[in-house]
Amino acid sequence: MTTTDDRPGPTPSRRALLPFLPMAGHTSGKRSPMTCHLKCGDACAQPVPNTTDNPYFRDVVDAALSRRAVLAGAVVAGAAVAIAPVLGDATPAVAHGPGGGPRGRLGFTPIAPVPAATDAFTVPAGYQWRPLVRWGDPLLSSRDRFDPATVTPEVAERLFGYNCDYVDVLEDRDGRSGVLVVNHEYTNENIMFPPATTPEELDRQRRVAMASHGLSVVGLYRERKGKPWTYKVGARANRRITASTPFTFSGPAAGSALLRTVADPAGTTPRGTLNNCAGGTTPWGTVLSGEENVNQYFRTAGTSAADKRYGFADKATTRGWEDVDPRFDARNPGYENEPHRFGWIVEVDPEDPTAPPVKHTALGRFKHEGANVIVGRSGHVAAYMGDDERFDYLYKFVSKDRYREGRRHRDANKRLLTAGNLYVARFLGDSPVSEITGTGALPSDGAFDGTGQWIPLVLDGVSQVPGFTTEEVLVFTRLAADAVGATKMDRPEDVEPNPVTGRVYVACTNNTDRGAAGKEGATEPNPRVTNRNGHVVELTESSNDPRSTTFGWSILLLCGDPATTTGTYFAGFPPEKVSPISCPDNVAFDSSGNLWISTDGQPGTIGYCDGLFKVPLEGRERGRVQQFLAVPRGAETCGPVVRDRDEMVYVAVQHPGEDGTWAAQQSYFPDYVAPGSLSAGRWGGPRPSVVQVYRP
Repeated sequence: MTTTDDRPGPTPSRRALLPFLPMAGHTSGKRSPMTCHLKCGDACAQPVPNTTDNPYFRDVVDAALSRRAVLAGAVVAGAAVAIAPVLGDATPAVAHGPGGGPRGRLGFTPIAPVPAATDAFTVPAGYQWRPLVRWGDPLLSSRDRFDPATVTPEVAERLFGYNCDYVDVLEDRDGRSGVLVVNHEYTNENIMFPPATTPEELDRQRRVAMASHGLSVVGLYRERKGKPWTYKVGARANRRITASTPFTFSGPAAGSALLRTVADPAGTTPRGTLNNCAGGTTPWGTVLSGEENVNQYFRTAGTSAADKRYGFADKATTRGWEDVDPRFDARNPGYENEPHRFGWIVEVDPEDPTAPPVKHTALGRFKHEGANVIVGRSGHVAAYMGDDERFDYLYKFVSKDRYREGRRHRDANKRLLTAGNLYVARFLGDSPVSEITGTGALPSDGAFDGTGQWIPLVLDGVSQVPGFTTEEVLVFTRLAADAVGATKMDRPEDVEPNPVTGRVYVACTNNTDRGAAGKEGATEPNPRVTNRNGHVVELTESSNDPRSTTFGWSILLLCGDPATTTGTYFAGFPPEKVSPISCPDNVAFDSSGNLWISTDGQPGTIGYCDGLFKVPLEGRERGRVQQFLAVPRGAETCGPVVRDRDEMVYVAVQHPGEDGTWAAQQSYFPDYVAPGSLSAGRWGGPRPSVVQVYRP
């Protein structure tokens, strides 16, 4: 999710068809205030949740960390936090994506930037695109009819959900059948439904919206590799997971008093998942999804430090779900802990439609963009995670047990994320403070770079944060990370290890509050004030071991349009030869280890539709940004999957035509039919979709 301005506004109305938009008039360029309102609850119009004054060691000149420096930096409240040693050499194994191998074949001529008002899906010459599945498409029975004006909540739970984000296609060995797994971040009732005229109609729309959240699992088939897919209605794998689906908690906080409610006195069986953003696919074939801006769905007392740190408040929510389900009003007796049951990493097994999805408490609770897993030579797995908030943190989880190859070990591997060590990152720069000017100008050594530490929050199931129990660290992870002095970042969203090299890439989308009055200024890992365009950080774990507690880092990209933006940087590649790019959000890799970046926010920063971009990471082409596709008006690009050996790319097109209304739609993607038409599932309005791009 992306916003581009941070000024406050009044509390929105819950019942208006078009509620008051606090970001209206305050976003940059053509950025939609409706996206800000519905996607993240106007996060940038609210106070920054992180008000801590964490130290940042910008003046560390010696990049080689001594043992004394590490321990001194980890002193909290007079107690030294234990730092685990680096555990030998290890080479990461392929975790997600097609893996290493021969050079990919996905050649293309970069497209020109597409003006932000264009309602078209644009691909390079020689390629075609086709929607794979759209909001409202039936999954379980062809008798389920898509009609947004009359659909019931019961039918909506059987249809493909709204605003898809994370995407993966899990192919069978023959490449002719497979499973698509997608999550659904949020809904926009203003363009989904006609205006409600009765309380009963408003109630129905809210329940349909609840059913349109969550995840979809969809069976696929095709003629052969390289050909576009068709989805199967009624396939065995097909499944919807919604805001009401029963889950289980795993890990040290499962059953904690902090997770118990009147509906679940054991604190082990939460119901539903919300605001699912990015994700990851594990080496054992399950899919992880991150619960992100969950605070906007709940009304709470709003008085505790935890409520404030997580953005909960005592005000009516925009969606009004507290009017149809008491658990969304945490002021109700017995539901005080309901908000604690969201904000986790969710794991879904697409091979078993009957298995309850799991929320992993060992990975901590915050605004998860997603989680991505890599396996070290030792067999331990590491999951990397970003907290998508201004001035929040980068995290890593390392499993206690080891990954084992083979399907007979799949059940054991599915328990790897239930126990282990949780860390938060502290970045150390190697340039003088005076050389970090906030403009993006490189310091005298020619790079924004340095070293870093993974500071432990939980080791072997035991809290490493004085004053916090293990359960408190995991349920209130932001507060625990504050206490150990983690480094404030510019909205770290997707964090993914490269399956070919093992290096880790962090997409920092933006932070226009950096350098504002009373807030932290430029730091070497976040070197621009009023950072509207975002940047990408490259991490290398010490000894190339994901268990390491130290790492090296450098900034790969300082994004923007070099023609209009000062302080851009493209890993040393000539800026006049790159495609302009802004607001990096999700990342992926092809079989050669090239980085692919999807964006969210370009209309409001550089005036172009969001898109998908390729960035080589090695050799003379390192840093050369090349635009592959652009999504339609009002949309962001999500969930990229790049299968270059098949010459196929998949993306999710989220919130096309976001600023429209039922009567005045602003996009007609992907069907582009006449407004008001509804026949054979073709409706005159935007339908968030998964799109496949291929060579015919």
